[in-house]
Amino acid sequence: MTAQAFIATRKGLFELMKEEGAWRLSAPHFPGDPVSIVLHDGRDGATYAALNLGHFGAKLHRRDAGGTEWTEVAVPVYPPKPDGSDDKTDWTLKQIWSLEAGGPDQPGVLWAGTLPGGLFRSADRGNSWQLVESLWNVPGRSGWFGGGYDTPGIHSICVDPRDSNSVLVGVSCGGAWVTNDGGNTWALRTQGMAARYMPPELVHDGAAQDPHRIVRCAGMPDVLWCQHHSGIWRSIDNGMHWEEVAAPASSFGFAVAAHPADGGTAWFVPAIADQQRVPVGAALAVNRTRDGGATFDTQRDGLPQRDCYDLVYRHGLAVASDGATLLMGSTTGGLWISGDAGSTWQTVSAHLPPVYATRFAAHTPQ
Repeated sequence: MTAQAFIATRKGLFELMKEEGAWRLSAPHFPGDPVSIVLHDGRDGATYAALNLGHFGAKLHRRDAGGTEWTEVAVPVYPPKPDGSDDKTDWTLKQIWSLEAGGPDQPGVLWAGTLPGGLFRSADRGNSWQLVESLWNVPGRSGWFGGGYDTPGIHSICVDPRDSNSVLVGVSCGGAWVTNDGGNTWALRTQGMAARYMPPELVHDGAAQDPHRIVRCAGMPDVLWCQHHSGIWRSIDNGMHWEEVAAPASSFGFAVAAHPADGGTAWFVPAIADQQRVPVGAALAVNRTRDGGATFDTQRDGLPQRDCYDLVYRHGLAVASDGATLLMGSTTGGLWISGDAGSTWQTVSAHLPPVYATRFAAHTPQ
């Protein structure tokens, strides 16, 4: 089977194909347009690309399995803000920040996380969308605030492979929320997290937490990994409780990838926190744990080790279904791939546009 991955960048969507042992990049789809996120749906083979066209707004395109043409489909639309509302959030779609497929028993169901913090659901492959009002209307939602953006946003959507009605989402800044009934009701799941950028009395406030990215181990679904603004956390009970772990050099970063079968294995890209947001020592590295965060090893082989200021965004690190192939893209257009679980890396390109997201094609149902 031909391996395939997607790279969403500020100047288009690239495809990466492995043919006869060599990785090759395609010419870009949507050349010149910012592509904020990409999804390949293993249930029917469709690919979705979300564009952020500034003055022209957010757009969403779908390419069906075996096809070459892209079709524009609907985008999430917020309802009008009620008259007299004291909510300071602008109820207007700014960006589609995350896209995930529903469960294998939910053909056509898609989830979209957006700026300014709304979660949307589609039951017809993106032809129409409905705001998940139960989450939008949770008490305190108007107090969510922006992390990397001026407005809050949902960047992580983790569907439980055992139960399609169980979904966890991560909000910057608004914590982690879980539904077990398909989105009818939600519960805040941040016990153990610490927002050390807040005043002391708000450090453990659930809605003040800034999870940069949350991912689930598909083969051990109760295991979740979180790269948080204040460090790294792991849960082994589907987010009921979180335990902090410490990585070498720095536990700050944005990206995390979880092994698809081994709940003890995950990868992170360390950086210097807050104002600098560059690799530690101007040398790019990947921290890997294989024992649930008890220990980490730092991988550098094949990555630039001097004069390097590449940052890896939230969706910039991906792991394939084999658990051994990883893909990483940076803000300065670097793209690296590893075939040995991150021990060594090969440069695919050093000259791409800034990379917003990397993603492997899903060849089997999620």
